[in-house]
Amino acid sequence: MSKLDMAAELGALLKERGETVAVSESSAGGLVSASLLSVSGASKYFLGGGVIYTHRARGRLLGVPREAMEGMRSSSEPYAMLCARTIREKLGATWGLAETGASGPTGNSYGDDAGHTCLAVTGPVEQVITLETGSSDREANMWVFAKAALDLLQDCIKEKG
Repeated sequence: MSKLDMAAELGALLKERGETVAVSESSAGGLVSASLLSVSGASKYFLGGGVIYTHRARGRLLGVPREAMEGMRSSSEPYAMLCARTIREKLGATWGLAETGASGPTGNSYGDDAGHTCLAVTGPVEQVITLETGSSDREANMWVFAKAALDLLQDCIKEKG
């Protein structure tokens, strides 16, 4: 089984419920979207998304104005929720899923260590969490971040009932 198979159950759940998802990710580098798209029939639930890796991408792809960032920084729970809500609204999805962090091997300019990420889900259920792996292994962190994001979305969908 490949690492991309980690969204198989989630994809089946979304298809079964007729629900859709839009993704904003940064330090996972597209692995969240790739995992969702690796499931046969993904076009039934995956509306799109983007790797929002820079301030320019946030402004141009998400359309988040500088004013909306007042008192907020990237790689934080409030920022993750802003991205999840924005991508959900832009694409008209049932669920918005966002990831923002520092994959490594060093931390980010905000003082977060490598292995730090914030994950948010918005939709019929909202939840935001912070994850710290304690690792500086960039690729390993990217996969852990992607898996955690998918697990959070699946938990929220199941919570909705």
